[in-house]
Amino acid sequence: MTLSTKIATFGSGCFWCSEAVFTRLKGVTNVTSGYSGGMIDNPSYEQVSSGHTGHAEVIRLEYDPTIIPYERLLDVFFATHDPTTMNRQGNDVGDQYRSAIFFHNAEQQKAAEETIDRLDAENTFGAPIVTQIVPFEKFYPAEDYHRDYYANNPDKPYCRIVIDPKVAKLRKKFLEYLKEE
Repeated sequence: MTLSTKIATFGSGCFWCSEAVFTRLKGVTNVTSGYSGGMIDNPSYEQVSSGHTGHAEVIRLEYDPTIIPYERLLDVFFATHDPTTMNRQGNDVGDQYRSAIFFHNAEQQKAAEETIDRLDAENTFGAPIVTQIVPFEKFYPAEDYHRDYYANNPDKPYCRIVIDPKVAKLRKKFLEYLKEE
C-alpha cells in the first residue's frame, strides 16, 4: 500500500462476485475476499456460511482515490448487487450475504449515506435500500482457494450464471473506469 492508497470494505453477497467486479477497475490495486462484522476471530468459510458468526462475506480493496474516487466505488457497489433485499443476494440467503458498507472514516460514512439518499430519492431500485452502513472493525482474509475464484474458474456454472452478468453490467455501465483487458 502506498501513501495515496486508501481502503474500502464492502459486503454485497458472495465475495467471488464482488472480487470479479472490483479487480477490473482502474485505480483498484488489490482486492481481497474475506469476512467482517462478526463476533468471532479468524472465522473459517464453513463457520461464516453457517450464519452463526455475524460475519458478512466482504471484499477489502485498496484503491488510489486520484484515479477512482470512493464515490465511484459506491456507484459500482450499488449497481452490481441488489441493495434492497435484507440478507439475500439471489439464491444466497443469510446475514453473511447482507449488503453492507464498512466505513473506515467519517468521509466514507458521509459519502455512503449521501449515495443511499440520492439513489432512494431517485427511486433507482424501485424499493428502499437496506444496505447497512457500519464502522469497520476487523477484516479476516478468506482462505486461499477463494482468491481470484472467477479468474481461476470461469467455466464453473456459478461463474457463468451469476458472475458473468455482473461483469457484463460493469462493462456496459462503467466502461471508462475499466482496466485494459
